[in-house]
Amino acid sequence: MQHHETVFCSTASETAGPGAVYIHDIQSGNALASFKQTNAATHCTAFVDSVDSQGGFILAAQPTKSLLHVYNFQKDQISLKIVLPEKLSCVALDPKGEYAAGGTANGRLYLWEVSSGVLFHAWDAHYREVTVLRFTQDSAALISASKDSGVSVWSISRLLDDDQQNELVVPYCTFSDHTLPVTDLICGAGSFPSCRVLTSSLDHTVKLWDMSSKSLLTTFQLPKPITCLAWDPTERLFFAASACGSIHQMNLFRERQSKVAGHHFEAVGGAGATDNIQFDADGAAPTNKRLISVGQEVTCMAFSLTAALLLVGTAAGLINIYDVASHQLIRSITSHKGFAITHLATMLRPPDLVGHVTLTLSLGSTSEARDVIPVKPVQPFQRMRDPGTRERHEVSMLLPSRGSHFEHEEDFVDDLTFMRDHAHFVAPAEATNDSGALRIRVADLETEVQTLREQLGKAKGVNDVMWTNVVQKVIGGGKDERPRKRGRNDA
Repeated sequence: MQHHETVFCSTASETAGPGAVYIHDIQSGNALASFKQTNAATHCTAFVDSVDSQGGFILAAQPTKSLLHVYNFQKDQISLKIVLPEKLSCVALDPKGEYAAGGTANGRLYLWEVSSGVLFHAWDAHYREVTVLRFTQDSAALISASKDSGVSVWSISRLLDDDQQNELVVPYCTFSDHTLPVTDLICGAGSFPSCRVLTSSLDHTVKLWDMSSKSLLTTFQLPKPITCLAWDPTERLFFAASACGSIHQMNLFRERQSKVAGHHFEAVGGAGATDNIQFDADGAAPTNKRLISVGQEVTCMAFSLTAALLLVGTAAGLINIYDVASHQLIRSITSHKGFAITHLATMLRPPDLVGHVTLTLSLGSTSEARDVIPVKPVQPFQRMRDPGTRERHEVSMLLPSRGSHFEHEEDFVDDLTFMRDHAHFVAPAEATNDSGALRIRVADLETEVQTLREQLGKAKGVNDVMWTNVVQKVIGGGKDERPRKRGRNDA
């Protein structure tokens, strides 16, 4: 099965009717699938890929009702409607799809288990509306941002601890240097708490935080309020967009010249709260002299999987794809005019995507793809905490099956090939050298064996001589020289 990158986007409109969730081909822009009857606002859509022999799913929180629509990639209709305790202003899924978090307009946070629907915790996290929720890449922490200009980090292990259910929830740390509502946040690479966090605000700043030291590393001052961010997966640079359509690039490295080391690169920022980088009024920064002007209000951005392309969604329904290196517009997806792009991401095309199933069953039918890749279970979320249900709840787990096959048999290896490859990787280091070194090593060993055989032959010859001298000469010679007794006749 060939990997194919796609664009995942969500649309919404206040006047043109309900929007939808679409999956587009990133090369041609053609729509591969659509999931209708949703009108999720910004930061109200989340999804999990189809991995580990389980089909992925999509969550979309509705802005006018306390409902959460659940979709799976194998069906273009709503698979489940979940009634929530109150309307959600943002929603997030951890990378493994095990937990879902939701924030509300009054600053309250909820944490559910997806496969059982158990409400693990509900607490007042902020004073005003929660705008963004993000999980760390290892699902160990939940980060929330609010209109009260605060950013809080919550440890998932503390929220799941049974002994702390009746205690006041205390965040791992709180970042409070913003002065206006926080509009977006991105969690960087690495495990908690060694990762960094990038936040944007209406106070014209983008701030870089370090969770291990719980401190502010750098403040980037921009000429306009920032509404959304896109951070390179390798953390080399980020893009910050404003509502007027200006997108600023900030490289997190710069080239310096010194008399000792010559030309060398160094990191930008990281010197503490006093490290402030100022953008010029025309959008230029000390490490960047270019500016992307979209001409429309930018609502969301995302990098491609290779980080070579920047995807920009606008309030007018356009998805512009730019080359990161040259800032040139490569193509635009214009099939969503009249709707605002509220969520944008890139993903590999799911193998169980409706209308594009790349799997074959043993019965020869492709209409029952869920029998090959079962959908990850999603149960209705609890609206109130129930300790009894939490204690006796059961979570289903799907073990990998060897019965399902992809249409390309060469994608799999037989047991003999697998064991040979395994033996190659677990072999000692000298066993993985090239063939020339192996031949030299074999020749040396053969020479050493020949030398040892010659020495062994000499040792055996010496041993035979010693045996002959001791047994035949000493013992045999003693018997011959022994004096005879004199008889009578001798006299």
